[in-house]
Amino acid sequence: MRPPDPLPPGLHPLRARLMAEGDGAEVQRLFPIPGQRMNLDPFVLFDHFHIAGGSGFPTHPHRGFEAITWLQSGAIRHRDNLGNDSAVGTGGAQRFTAGRGLEHSEMPEGEARGIQLWINLPKALKDLPPAYQPVPAEELPLEAFPGGQRRIVVGEGSPVQLHTPIRYEILDLQPGGEIVVTPPADWQGLVYVLAGGVLVEGRPLATHEALLYRDRASLELATGEQPAQLAWLAGQPHGEPLRQYGPFVD
Repeated sequence: MRPPDPLPPGLHPLRARLMAEGDGAEVQRLFPIPGQRMNLDPFVLFDHFHIAGGSGFPTHPHRGFEAITWLQSGAIRHRDNLGNDSAVGTGGAQRFTAGRGLEHSEMPEGEARGIQLWINLPKALKDLPPAYQPVPAEELPLEAFPGGQRRIVVGEGSPVQLHTPIRYEILDLQPGGEIVVTPPADWQGLVYVLAGGVLVEGRPLATHEALLYRDRASLELATGEQPAQLAWLAGQPHGEPLRQYGPFVD
């Protein structure tokens, strides 16, 4: 399998595609999807999931990357072959480092919605020992700004530990709210709409839509008459071939 094509400079719209995953779970998958080979190094996969009661992700293996699951609503219980058994609820997150290999399950306690994000490990770290970290909502920094608030999932003040430099924030904008985000130089990422609608640099985005970006010093985000919830990502590319084979990333 050849690596994905690199993301060219600028802004690139993308809409998530509804897919079935695991055992009865539904995901709005932003990438990777059939026919979409764009490389958003260091990010490997972005799923906005909905897991109803009785469905979920039974035990399965992973290798070669790290993942963060952030809970928009509900709760998920993680169990793995390291002996970890932990539930994280609304607003919280859990991180696992698959490294050289991990087996785990993620099952809802009732019903759950949220985002699962995979972040590639550089080749020098592919053989790391696996690890797991749960972080309840009250441990993630929550900062108010005029017109909204931001929850820092990864970044300054967050206890979430990764081996790749990224920034990951959940932004809640009130009607008429706006904010300018500033990705570090030479990083790339995306803005994804979890709920509502937003203007990104004047371009309208609806729920389940995103703008991918590269080589942007700033991004202006604004709402109209309705509130919106967004995920904002920025990451430092590894600059290495990125190949995914199902649950494994080499």
